[in-house]
Amino acid sequence: MNTCAWIVFLDESGVSLLPEIRRTYSPRGRTPLLRHRLNWKRASMAGALGYHSTDRGRGARLCFHLKPGSYDTAGLIEVLEQMKVFYRGERVVLVRDSLSAHWSRAMRAWVTEQDWLTLE
Repeated sequence: MNTCAWIVFLDESGVSLLPEIRRTYSPRGRTPLLRHRLNWKRASMAGALGYHSTDRGRGARLCFHLKPGSYDTAGLIEVLEQMKVFYRGERVVLVRDSLSAHWSRAMRAWVTEQDWLTLE
């Protein structure tokens, strides 16, 4: 199959929003007090790096999506909807990892409705 398409690598990652505190300053003789709420909130980011398969002059494209909490199938479908706008009118071959949300029934049903997207 000879297809002119973007090859896009998608991955997600989570980060803790808890501050990393290693050392602080205080005047001599006074103990420093460090306070924060310890909510352990998390944020997640999905990044997609794309290369065009036949036209190297187009350069690479990077898009990313941020959200509080973690990604599930609905969150990843939202990312792919935004990626559809980013690659408007272009064919995309998406290389994904083994996250269970990538392989869920809802994701497979959504992908079958998309004519611009091929999954690998």
